[in-house]
Amino acid sequence: MKTIDHNMDHAIADPYQAATDFLSLIDSDWACLIEDVGPCLLQVKLEQGPYESLVRAVAYQQLHGRAAAAITARMLTLYSGQFPSPEQLVATEFDQLRACGFSARKIATIQGIARAALSGVVPGRDEADTMTNDELIERLVTLKGIGRWTVEMLLIFTLSRLDVLPADDFGVKDGYKRLKSMDAPPTSKQITTLGEAWSPYRSIAAWYLWRMPR
Repeated sequence: MKTIDHNMDHAIADPYQAATDFLSLIDSDWACLIEDVGPCLLQVKLEQGPYESLVRAVAYQQLHGRAAAAITARMLTLYSGQFPSPEQLVATEFDQLRACGFSARKIATIQGIARAALSGVVPGRDEADTMTNDELIERLVTLKGIGRWTVEMLLIFTLSRLDVLPADDFGVKDGYKRLKSMDAPPTSKQITTLGEAWSPYRSIAAWYLWRMPR
């Protein structure tokens, strides 16, 4: 198996090349998937911190992307097009947020996130970068309306963590089922065990499984 160079002094032109090389060596199925999909184009929202990422994630929960984007856009108009600070969001009247399209439950959740950001429960970007994946998951799932999957998406798409496996994700399990021509998707526990072979690039493995051809 290929030796992974963890020396951070050596810049890699393609930040995901080492990951795709590693995953391609697992077996022929992975090699074919990566060849078919092509280079990993995972986009990380470096400009967002955990607070903004969590609020946006809640806006998109259980909604079609276009509907969620419209709700988010209406929310931003309340703050002159800028994403609201925690102080601003906490101070916003319920009816104003309801008019944007948020449900009462989501309003309680996003204002709870804002209050948690003010109290320090939701860390800023700098603090989050010093915390482990498990530390962030353990802290953030205490927030009402925030589950493990939401925090895992934060870890992958905001904090650029390469070794996160959302084992409960339907797309990951279904992608693996099709990758291996299984009759049924593996369980979350099975995916967790299988994913040990994909470490330290489980986030990239998930990205490819999401793109497994149907």
